[in-house]
Amino acid sequence: MPKTDMTLDRINDLLKSAKKAGADDADAVYVEGTSLSVAQRLGKMEKLERSEGADLGLRVLIGKQQAVVSSSDTSDAALSELVERAVAMAKNAPEDPYCGIADPSELAETFNVEALELCEPGEVDQAKLIEWATACEEAARSVEGITNSEGADAGWGRHQITLAATNGFANSYAGSGSHISVSVLAGTGTAMERDYDYDSAVFSTDLRDPADIGLKAAQKTLRRLNPRKVKSTQVPVIYDPRVSSSIVGHLSGAINGSGIARGTSFLLDAMDKEIFAPHINIVDDPHRVRGLRSKPFDAEGVANQKRYLIENGVLKTWIMDLRSARQLGLKSTGHASRGAGSLPGPSTTNLYMEAGTISPEDMIKDIKSGLYITDMIGSSINGVTGDYSRGASGFWIENGELAYPVSEITVAGNLKDMFRTAVPANDLTFKYGTNAPTLRIDGLTLAGQ
Repeated sequence: MPKTDMTLDRINDLLKSAKKAGADDADAVYVEGTSLSVAQRLGKMEKLERSEGADLGLRVLIGKQQAVVSSSDTSDAALSELVERAVAMAKNAPEDPYCGIADPSELAETFNVEALELCEPGEVDQAKLIEWATACEEAARSVEGITNSEGADAGWGRHQITLAATNGFANSYAGSGSHISVSVLAGTGTAMERDYDYDSAVFSTDLRDPADIGLKAAQKTLRRLNPRKVKSTQVPVIYDPRVSSSIVGHLSGAINGSGIARGTSFLLDAMDKEIFAPHINIVDDPHRVRGLRSKPFDAEGVANQKRYLIENGVLKTWIMDLRSARQLGLKSTGHASRGAGSLPGPSTTNLYMEAGTISPEDMIKDIKSGLYITDMIGSSINGVTGDYSRGASGFWIENGELAYPVSEITVAGNLKDMFRTAVPANDLTFKYGTNAPTLRIDGLTLAGQ
């Protein structure tokens, strides 16, 4: 990858050109990356891909008018044309009273990128990825009862993000990531079932053993065979960790500053109110070491930090970028995110619900009849009312134990009620960008046969 100082020099020259062409302010983001991925099915290679690319996005502001243009061509001629087009577009854009780059007082000044451990040294080569995919699929297929495979996949990538603006901000950071996944089938004909397992990490050395991933995928698949239907009822529901994060995701959507500014959230009047039980904490931490979405500053150069969105059950903040914060008469929380061709918008980083004190086993023990969800399909969430309805499958709970697989169920409720009754287990792991432990939510309605 190009050296950081060379990239920053070119971007700063671009910003100077934009101001010379008539822009009052401007910022630019440069994203370059390399990725390598392999996929195989039934022991045969199906994909081996390597890609390298770069995109430059330029935003110019003239008064309260703004425009964004992007290009993968960074030649001098292309950059000159980019500036001309951006300025011309901004002159004809409608006014936005809330647009604008950060005040220098809001910018991230000091941070230790190295301490975040965002990027592993070196590169994972294709031989290693092939080895991972092979070991993963072979382990899954070796389990008796597995009848077919949808394939195993392994990948590695590195990216570098450079941001500069006419307010004086100019900095860059790099990140990496690796993943392994496999999906297999069991049964035959119309009685086939499938499941998967997956792992991802910033450092490839933190990935689980590929054979373990394959074995877990096979075990999960075999457990799903011969699912039953259940009658419509109202029971306690347990969300497995691979789906419990969706509940936290619904919260982040409801407290996104853009939606709050538009008045389209069911939590519009919930600030500083208790919306979860008093023992619940939900955190967004952009500085988590080796976090999948960690970053030293946000996409507007604003300082970011670990924040409690929910503290002791109480809603403490909206998720805001500069624009949504200005609409609300507040300060940005450092949550801006953007691509090369898009305007900034608020988004979370490493979002998670803190673990509780009860084990998943103890959480289930007192349930005479209930549902343990492992998969969800479709979504019907009303962001204005909080009404919730999603397709689900998993296992029926009888007398405190998982009894048999079930499918074709719709789970319904209201997110306000669900938040208040959610109880976290003690098994939090960091596997995705948004994470939660096993969750128990009582009183949900199931629509079955």
